[in-house]
This record gives sequence, C-alpha cells and structure tokens, in this order.
Amino acid sequence: MRRFLYQSYRFSYSFRCRIIRRFTTGGFLVIGILIASAVIGLDTRRTLAYQGFTFFSVLVLISGIWCLFFRASFTARRVLPRFGTAGEPLAYRIIIRSMSREQQRGLYLFEEFGDPSPTLEEFLEIPEPGEDHRNLFDQAFGVYRWRWLVSRKQGPSFRARSLPVLLPRSEGELNVEILPTRRGYLRFTEMSVARPDPFGLLYAIFNIQAPESLLILPKRYALPQISLPGTRRYQSGGVALTSSVGESEEFISMRDYRPGDSLRRIHWKSWAKTGKPVVREYQDEFFVRHALILDTFQDAAYSEVFEEAVSVAASFACTIRTRDSLLDLMFVGPEAYCFTSGRGLSHTDKTLEILASVSACREKPFSVLPPMVFERASVLSGCICILLLWDEERKHFVSQLRGFGMPLLVLVITDKDGDNNYDPGPMKDQPENFHRLEVGKIQEGLSGICET
Repeated sequence: MRRFLYQSYRFSYSFRCRIIRRFTTGGFLVIGILIASAVIGLDTRRTLAYQGFTFFSVLVLISGIWCLFFRASFTARRVLPRFGTAGEPLAYRIIIRSMSREQQRGLYLFEEFGDPSPTLEEFLEIPEPGEDHRNLFDQAFGVYRWRWLVSRKQGPSFRARSLPVLLPRSEGELNVEILPTRRGYLRFTEMSVARPDPFGLLYAIFNIQAPESLLILPKRYALPQISLPGTRRYQSGGVALTSSVGESEEFISMRDYRPGDSLRRIHWKSWAKTGKPVVREYQDEFFVRHALILDTFQDAAYSEVFEEAVSVAASFACTIRTRDSLLDLMFVGPEAYCFTSGRGLSHTDKTLEILASVSACREKPFSVLPPMVFERASVLSGCICILLLWDEERKHFVSQLRGFGMPLLVLVITDKDGDNNYDPGPMKDQPENFHRLEVGKIQEGLSGICET
C-alpha cells in the first residue's frame, strides 16, 4: 500500500507543479470561476451559471491554442558566486540571449531547482519527526511524511522575473536573488522563458537546459572573538607534517657537522665550497592546536538538533583565530575524518565546505570517535566538543579527555522538549565551560559564552 501511495503522491505533486507553472494569477482566478460555475450550473433550468462556464472554458481553450504557436529560441547562462550560505540572500546574474529574428518583449523567467520528491526508500524508511504522535489514519497514509520529506529537499522559492526587451539575436541580463534554506548542494536544472497569452491566463514556455550546482555553506551564528585556553604543544615534524607524509622542521641556519648528525641533513653544496662538512639546523615546532569535535551519531537520518550542531561547528570554525594556531575538525561519517586548517595549511572556507556536506552517522556507534581523538590528544592544546546527547557514554568520553589535562568547552545541542536540568557530570567543577543550547534559542545560548 505504501508503494501505491508513494506513486500517487509523486504523480500528483509533479502534476501540481506543472499546472502552477503554466497558469498565471489571472488563470487561477478563471479556473476558480470555472469550478464554481460548474457546481452552481448543474441545473441549467434554474440558473444561467452554465453560460459563464462555457464562456470561460472557451477563453482557456483559446489561450491554450495560442500557446502552441509560441516560436522562439533562447540560450542562457548563470554567473554564480563560489558559495552561498543557508539563510542568507544569494545574488547572481542570468545572461540570456535571443536566437530569434524578432524582438522579444513581455517575457518572464522561471528557475527550476530539480525534483524534490523523495525516493521510495526514503518514503518507506524515514519517518517525519513526531509522526508517532499523529493519529492512525495520518500514520497509515503518510501524507504529512511526504510533505516533510519534500520540504527537506525543496529548493528556494522563485517567483517569475520579468525579462528586459530582447532585440533580435542579442543578449539581456537579469539580476536574481534567492534565499537558500538548507546547506549542501543547490541543484539548478533548467530555466524557462515564458510569455503570457493575450488574455493573461496561460504561459507559453520555452525550456532551457542549464544544469549547475552551487555549494551552500551552513548557517552561522554571531560569536565573540574566542581565544581558547591552552599552551603550546610540540608538533612532531612541524606544520608540514599535518599536510604531508614525512618530517620537516623549521629551518634556522647552517652549522658545522657534529658527530652523530644525520647524513640526510648534510648540505652538500656548502661542503663543496668550504671543504668541510656542513649541516642544516632546524628548530622543533611548538604551537597551539585545538580540536573541534562534532558528534554525528544519531538514529534518525535528519534532525534539527544535528543541523544546529553543524551550524554551531561552522560558527566556531569561522570565529577561532587560526593565523598562529591549528584547528582540527574531527567527526565520523563513512570513515573517521580529521581536517586541519590554520597556519597556511587551508583556509576557513575549506572547513565550511566540509561541514556543508557532512551527514549523520547511523551505522556506527559513538565508540568509534574517542580513539581518533585520544590518538591526537598529546598534541592538542584544547577541545570544543559539540554533542547531540549527554548520556553516560558521552560523559565518559569527556571525563577521559579531561584526564589528558587539556581545557574543554562542551556544548550539548537539545531539542525544544529537552530536559532543562542537565547534570554537568564531569564538567561539574567548570560550569562556565559546559553549556546546553536549545534548538530555536541557539543564538541566545551562544551569546552566554564569554570570551575567555
């Protein structure tokens, strides 16, 4: 039954989208009049409403026939920025060229962002949040589940934009602004050039295939400039080791060879000039290195708590000063990942790109994360832990981290119905470094984190 319902919902949604794109506002008004007159005019002996039905039916028919004779050809391209940000307006340009020999005026442009319909597997396996609280009828037919899944994948709203007058075989430019609502890749599929019929009821449409994609970065919150506590730690191999294999320290100077020096450090050109062995002298690297630990472990494929956790991680990645320090972003997806930024290795944009595509980990337990963190604990100056739960397993993880003697900032993201009385557990003696952030009040919660 669910498979039949899925096919029905998919067909009706696709049909509805096509109808909405074809009719103008005036066209929808006429359709409403047609439906009303059809109901009222069933008895032709008592009312003349059937005459209105006939009149408006003829108008729609003539408009439909006129649309069949729309003969024009266009090409178009977008000039997109490198990135967009969820929740912030995205401005870009569309350059459209008329391939016709006649002047084109009164045209409108539509953007298409792909089919947001979920797959059959998603419809069968991913429940709507709070679905268990709905009545049995709604649970059985899954209407609200379908709507929620569509809203998750739906692109930005795009109202018809009026195009400038296009001269024969000439170009026109249109400035567009949309509002991305979620992180990840925004898929553009096609553009449609539309012309309303003389009655203003239907659009004649010319489709332009223009598939493109744009990465939308996570939403970010305003934070004060945070200077995390922590002392400099020795980094074996220096900065270069964090981005390549092999050891490389900071070069200081040249000096005479001493017994026991590695032959690999001999500078052969200087030996040839001076007639005695000369070696390169290096300095060990000590600098601050922090870890940004993102908890990705949850049973649901999607949740507001997880999305807010990603946004909080992105906010910290943009705020922490990394010019003279390193920041390790650690999380678990299909594999355990650790991405390092700062000190010329990579910019904040790279970290945001990674966070834009991170997804929840449903197949692995939380126990996969601690070993990756503990392996690097000896070089870490401090940690920011962004957690989705505050259970015994995560409390034990935080307690173990404190055993390494590094400063911690623990943030627990909870939903609106979460318990307000959170026991700090291993952070009881440092309540200023333990914060509960509630969905819908994240900015208020982050504002309470004082600059250290």
